Amino acid sequence: MQSNAVHPCDERLPAGQLLTLGIQHVLVMYAGAVAVPLIVGSALKLPKDQIAFLISADLFSCGIATLIQTLGLWIFGIRLPVIMGCTFAAVGPMVAIGTNPSLGILDIFGSTIAAGVIGIFLAPTIGKLLRFFPPVVVGTVITVIGLSLMGVGINWAAGGVGNPEYGNPVFLGLSLVVLMLILLINKFGRGFVANISVLLGIVAGFVIAAMLGRVNMEGVTSAPWVGFVMPFHFGLPHFDPLSIATMVTVMFVTFIESTGMFLAVGDMVDRPVDQKALVRGLRVDGLGTLVGGIFNSFPHTSFSQNVGLIGVTGVKSRFVCAMGGVILVLLGLFPKMAQVVASVPPFVLGGAGIVMFGMVAANGIKVLSKVDFVKNHHNLFIIAVSIGLGLVPVVSPHFFAKLPPVLSPLLHSGILLASVSAVVLNLIFNGVKGERAARQEIHRAGNDLERRGNDDAVIGDDRLRAVDAH
Repeated sequence: MQSNAVHPCDERLPAGQLLTLGIQHVLVMYAGAVAVPLIVGSALKLPKDQIAFLISADLFSCGIATLIQTLGLWIFGIRLPVIMGCTFAAVGPMVAIGTNPSLGILDIFGSTIAAGVIGIFLAPTIGKLLRFFPPVVVGTVITVIGLSLMGVGINWAAGGVGNPEYGNPVFLGLSLVVLMLILLINKFGRGFVANISVLLGIVAGFVIAAMLGRVNMEGVTSAPWVGFVMPFHFGLPHFDPLSIATMVTVMFVTFIESTGMFLAVGDMVDRPVDQKALVRGLRVDGLGTLVGGIFNSFPHTSFSQNVGLIGVTGVKSRFVCAMGGVILVLLGLFPKMAQVVASVPPFVLGGAGIVMFGMVAANGIKVLSKVDFVKNHHNLFIIAVSIGLGLVPVVSPHFFAKLPPVLSPLLHSGILLASVSAVVLNLIFNGVKGERAARQEIHRAGNDLERRGNDDAVIGDDRLRAVDAH
């Protein structure tokens, strides 16, 4: 009997499959990746060529951070299938810093670099919080991540926020076609074909959209073939203390979000995340942010949509995401290629987004199915209140509009609100267990669930036999 079998997370797939699956990961996160530099560049009223450079720098930095996260480098890297990208939690603070008459884009990069360095040193402290994440907290946070992202997928399906044709029946119809294709491929496809169902759905949707004249390829012809991402392209960074403090707060938010993301990925690929692995992963959040600041990009975190893709495809190899990192680096160095990917309309991604983001929420529910609700009804209150608070920014984006703007990074993150609520309520109702005990609780609950399923199957067989005998 073979005892040294390779874990699915460490499986090295054939080159062709790696490339195809890597492209699939890049396609589902690309719109989110380029959105941050687009928003910041537009808010700062930068010329078009400088915004294009910010996008290239962003893709390049995302690729570097992804490679370190998936493959590992010294004390960095969680070595799980994770794609890194610019965090939306930093958009508001960066726009505020960049549009301040006494500050500017160099202060954004300076505060990003400083926050990255501080984040690297803070990672071990944040990692100790793992013992505050038993199944009731983990399941709640993962569910809120999926539900929060669902709004993104729905907006994509309608054409994207800000689109004057938002809700056009053509957009909705094509999104539905992509969604149905993904489901049909998963139903009837086998092996590798089923694994790339999202990619095949997006490609088919792109072709149909092009035939209907709904694909804009203007940026492809004007983009250069090769571009170089030079460090400190805009000049040497400025280090403003208040801006740094603001960005460190953003780092704390991304750490909490990443913790939920890493725990979700660990459960999905059957490699539970312990404190040591969590710290390695959080360090890359800091290192990626540092690299981003140096190469004219922004704070980085793990991307939730790629977590959903793992659930849809069932492909657990971290080397697939590492290939995605290579592709992102190449897209940063070859702007024309990046423009081709950018030509995929949001409504084509919408159908895929609904499947993937729903899969994240479904995995959260799967974790919650291991929670004891019979002997401990307090768990119902923890989940109910935490999900409710986590959905506040999603359901009502202006709910906290009258509160001080400095609290914006904290109050506008549904994942952070749900995490803090679930942790605090769990402490109040259930106390705290050690990290190992919390992890063992997940596995014990999972084994109990499997045993109950087997018992139910035996009972069902007995009843069927009784019916046949009758």
